[in-house]
Parts: sequence; C-alpha cells; structure tokens
Amino acid sequence: MIDNSAVGRLVIRTAVPAEAEAVSDLMVRARSTYYPDGIPDADADWTARWHEAIARPDGHVLCAVDQGRIVGIASFRTPPDGPADTVMLFQFHVDPGHWRSGIGTALHAACVEQWRTDGRRTAVLEVHTGNERAQRFYARQGWTPDPLRPADEGGHHLWLRYTVTGE
Repeated sequence: MIDNSAVGRLVIRTAVPAEAEAVSDLMVRARSTYYPDGIPDADADWTARWHEAIARPDGHVLCAVDQGRIVGIASFRTPPDGPADTVMLFQFHVDPGHWRSGIGTALHAACVEQWRTDGRRTAVLEVHTGNERAQRFYARQGWTPDPLRPADEGGHHLWLRYTVTGE
C-alpha cells in the first residue's frame, strides 16, 4: 500500500472484487471523454468484466482511493503472447473530476513499483489516437512509441513502451 502525501490522503492499493461496480463506473466516465461517439462495447457488462479482472490470479488491478472513494484505476498483467519480463497496462484511468491533481502520477509510480517487484523489464500499452491528453501524460512518465508494434490498421490506437529497469 502506498500513501502519497503529495496528493493528500490518497492511498493506492489492490482492488477487491466487491469494488468492480465502482471501478467500472469510473472507467466508463473516463473513456467517455475520448470516444465522442460512445465507448466501444457500451452495452457490455463492464462490472462483470472488472470483477473477472480483479479476481485474475495472473494480473493486478490497483486503485487510487481518496477519502474512501476510488478515483483512479490501473489494470495490468503479462500479455497473452508476450515475454515473461514484459507487462501490459490494459487500463489506466483517473476520474475526470480529479485530472491534473497528481493522482495519475502517483498511480503510475505505484504501477512501476509493482512491475519492478515482479521483475518486469518492459511495459507496453495501447492508447487511443484521439486521446491526446493521455498520450501527453504517458510521454511525461517516460513512455515512447513502441518500435516493435506499429499503429493498428485503422489508425485508432498507438503502442507505447516503457523501460522499467535501469532508471
């Protein structure tokens, strides 16, 4: 557990299955800001999907909690066909009402700490091309375009890479 005094009473910890609905609601609010026509799979049972992600033994879901309320989430695990020393950041969201407050930076630092603990050397992620705010955030954290993975054919997502070790 991380208590980051730079952002007040923020605590970053592992999410529990009972929080799947709150995590799902936060993700939908955040993703709605960069999908102008609605988020993909809008009718999906996101609560059930998050419950599964939180319960996965091979993954992690961290949540940033401020005054008892989840204000940020990060979900990561080894990619399905990736090397064991690589981790994929599948979801990373901060509640839009808390952007630019330091929560994302603190949550990212907690992810990196966990990746180092797990012996990961590299992290990868896919970011929506229309989400320039997220791209700027990731660049500030040290993420760079992944030379091993070009943008998808439709040009909707970019792959980024982060070096976990050697910093």
